[in-house]
Amino acid sequence: MLSENTIRVIKSTVPVLEVHGEAITSHFYKTMFAHHPELLNIFNHANQKQGRQQAALANMVYAAALHIDNLAAVLPAVRQVAHKHRSLGIAPEQYEIVGTYLLKAIKDVLGDAATEEIIAAWADAYNVIAGVFIGLEKDLYTASENQNGGWEGFRSFQVARKVKESDLITSFYLMPTDGNPIATYQPGQYISLRMKPEGNAYAQIRQYSLSEAPGKPYYRISVKRESARMERPDGVISTYLHGHITEGDLVELSAPAGDFTLNTEDSRDVVLLSGGVGLTPMISMLNTLVDSKVQRSVTFVHAALNGEVHAFRDHVKTLAEQHENIQAFYCYTQPTPDDREQSRFHREGYIDAAWLSQMIHEPLESDYYLTGSVSFMQSMYAALSEIGVSPENIHYEFFGPKTNLIPASEAI
Repeated sequence: MLSENTIRVIKSTVPVLEVHGEAITSHFYKTMFAHHPELLNIFNHANQKQGRQQAALANMVYAAALHIDNLAAVLPAVRQVAHKHRSLGIAPEQYEIVGTYLLKAIKDVLGDAATEEIIAAWADAYNVIAGVFIGLEKDLYTASENQNGGWEGFRSFQVARKVKESDLITSFYLMPTDGNPIATYQPGQYISLRMKPEGNAYAQIRQYSLSEAPGKPYYRISVKRESARMERPDGVISTYLHGHITEGDLVELSAPAGDFTLNTEDSRDVVLLSGGVGLTPMISMLNTLVDSKVQRSVTFVHAALNGEVHAFRDHVKTLAEQHENIQAFYCYTQPTPDDREQSRFHREGYIDAAWLSQMIHEPLESDYYLTGSVSFMQSMYAALSEIGVSPENIHYEFFGPKTNLIPASEAI
């Protein structure tokens, strides 16, 4: 437990963190990696270069300070990060390293404003927060390793099949090389894939959503080739998977993780709303609903540039034709002549509240699952809010460090 004085001191730093949070976290990562380069085998280098990891950590530190007297308010965010840490193999002793360099960054950036009292208060607070993470992650490690087909750390898998789904997305069917059973998972979860491409000094770990219903003897991931654009370079792992990994090659996986999952006990109508490669966990959810033979009304809404980059279109179309409780709608921003000629889409432009409310049978009574780019999800969250959908009925997942979809004044 934190003392009343510690809570008071931490609360007093909230305005400072709001202004200097990203400067502190940027300095933190720089100094920590300089002294512990082995941690570069864990962290996503692309997110570091783009500043996404720094911003996400700054938001977490700010939220912890804001709610230091009621840490239960940030537990949902903590659980999400704990799942990510479990999938990466974060160890308890690494929290001591993080704490050391986070406190140093606060002192270095704030200078004399970071008094001994403030540093001491943050040291106490960090130890409490780290303890929460370590406890949650211990339970996740135990559950993951002890389940049927579970394992510790990373396990060798072979690429059994490699299937092109669109001009940008390719699926990889992954089978364990030891021939033993694999852990089941909940639709919406992801695996972490670890590899060290030629020419890279450090291993790279990426999370990919599982794009098939559970219960199969393999895992399937469907990966978008991330090409360079503006100041963003090619995706190191996605381009390596597309261009170098072939059937028969080996990769390493950690067991499935993630708290963005389909509620299979719910009987309400379900809406699966995705943009771009965000459809991958939605395919897992859709296939699961079909396999379970439940009669929930399912509305599958997907936004893409055009039919050339739209993966799994024919698969979803076939399911909708075979099952009366499934309907699918597609929105293309730049449809091709073939898209128009073959009527491959239902709307040109962007999804808005008016169109969504027409497509969904019971918009206020449905359960929504939302994935895609941050800008897409922000737009969809705003559209659903405009319709009147309750926030409790909107579930979403980020591909990468967490960001807020709602205004800061309403967010954790």
